[in-house]
Amino acid sequence: MRDEHNETGGSGEHQPKARREMSRRQFLSYTLGGTGAFMAAGMLVPMLRFAVDPVLKPAGESAWVKVIEESKVTEQPQEIKFSVFQVDGWYESEPEFAAWIAKDAEGKIFALSPVCKHLGCMVGWNGDPRYQDQYYCPCHGAHYTKDGATLAVSPLPLDEYDVKIEEGFVYLGQVKPNSRV
Repeated sequence: MRDEHNETGGSGEHQPKARREMSRRQFLSYTLGGTGAFMAAGMLVPMLRFAVDPVLKPAGESAWVKVIEESKVTEQPQEIKFSVFQVDGWYESEPEFAAWIAKDAEGKIFALSPVCKHLGCMVGWNGDPRYQDQYYCPCHGAHYTKDGATLAVSPLPLDEYDVKIEEGFVYLGQVKPNSRV
């Protein structure tokens, strides 16, 4: 008997190298997986941009809002309502705000926020006959002086608005902690 391996001239075992071929099943898996990933990325990228883009936009300067003529402001506080155009992401709105505007003893104009510092209700000037010449909160009985100083219930004074006078009009800016009391 002849040894077939010896005839080929080799030292024993000679096996051909196995070629790695892709099966049809693997090819379809890779193709469909790649196509699915491409389509998913096509949907996710706009959604991520939608979520992140407003955060990346620089915040604008605080806008001043013209609210009343300077000559119409008296020593008795007046409630003035005004609206401000604002953009939250892609949502644009024009919410309404209010301020109590008056002159102090020296004739300087100031504006107070009507939001009670106790629990966020809206205060009114002379809102209760027991508390004349005071801001009164009907929700829990807090009351404040004309300058916004707390007299009862509330732990903090009313906030005030930045105020500037230009060309005979009163402009209001951002709300800040009360600096009058």
